[in-house]
Amino acid sequence: MAAGVITVVRLAPSESDGGVSAAATSDGVAAGPRAAAPGGSPSTPQPNQDDGAETGSGSQPAERVPDQGGGPRFEKWVDDVAGWLDIPRNAMHSYATATVRMAEEQPACNLSWVTLAGIGRTASDHGRASGGEITPDGTPSTPIDTIELRNFDGDVISQAGAAGPMQLSPAVWEKWAAVSDTASGRAPNIQDLDDAALTAGRALCDGGRDLDRGEDWLAGVSALHDEPLFLHRVLATANVYGTVGMEGKPPNKKVIKAVTFAIEKIGLPYVWGGNGEEQGDAGFDCSGLTTAAYGSAGITLQRTAHWQYSSVPLIGPDEQPRLGDLVFYGDPNTKIHHVGMYIGNQQMIDAPTFGQAVQVHNYRSPGDSYAGAGRPVA
Repeated sequence: MAAGVITVVRLAPSESDGGVSAAATSDGVAAGPRAAAPGGSPSTPQPNQDDGAETGSGSQPAERVPDQGGGPRFEKWVDDVAGWLDIPRNAMHSYATATVRMAEEQPACNLSWVTLAGIGRTASDHGRASGGEITPDGTPSTPIDTIELRNFDGDVISQAGAAGPMQLSPAVWEKWAAVSDTASGRAPNIQDLDDAALTAGRALCDGGRDLDRGEDWLAGVSALHDEPLFLHRVLATANVYGTVGMEGKPPNKKVIKAVTFAIEKIGLPYVWGGNGEEQGDAGFDCSGLTTAAYGSAGITLQRTAHWQYSSVPLIGPDEQPRLGDLVFYGDPNTKIHHVGMYIGNQQMIDAPTFGQAVQVHNYRSPGDSYAGAGRPVA
């Protein structure tokens, strides 16, 4: 069976809510010592927007799978979104059909396809772990065993016995195993993404959860894998997928590349002046992360938060940030001391401060020093 290895730093629950006003610090100019990396747990629900406008936490997702899982509109939608987001079409079809099925079984759960897709991306890169792919019958070309997940110290944090493209644990599979094609007469197959996505949906919705509510979303995803690193990556990925899906048009490829880079760095420690492992540092500071993320897309940014604020085109004071925008904190007349990358649904990825890891935060909090947003890519 195919297996992969992911090496990252451990995230542990934070004492605070992770608000920017408390966490944001100035970026450094020289690499410092390796920092420990406790991070805040996600506290907001799956991404949701209304006609492209940000609605914030606690609102019902507006995005729905069209045509109730059938018809040409459904198939075109699957093709479009899969292509925009680099989701294999067969995998996208599995997430969408499982969402439709759950809407019929448990409509009050409000499960969105972006949550299933965020889990699939985080668990196995949509079945592409170790170079495989999801075949037309829903199974990976090579069966997927446990994908070993390790923290920075080398400790294994993957779930023993987890398998398949959704990396479902034996306990989840034993309780919720579902077969997507009830007319087939076959047994559920953990390697079949159609079955695994439906099984994950039932586990997410267990106990009458409403995934529109932040605490229910967190509890649902935690039921699949209760690791803060996993939760942060699923949350960030689902935010990006939901934002692009609601816009209904192809995203800028450079923005997607930059945002994807940032998601993959979730869990690395804050290092003052850090530019990431590619540059020989254990982690990043705030502007080191944004510089490296956009650098991966071929876009050069100034190195510090203050210089980035002064050099990228700023959006209007009443304009909502878009996916990939840089969000700044501080006083433009004296010093911009912090920057993050906006990922939709009122959230950002940032390297907050000493003792915290790269993670997901709400981009606004009461009493913060938000100074505005800039758009590196028009």
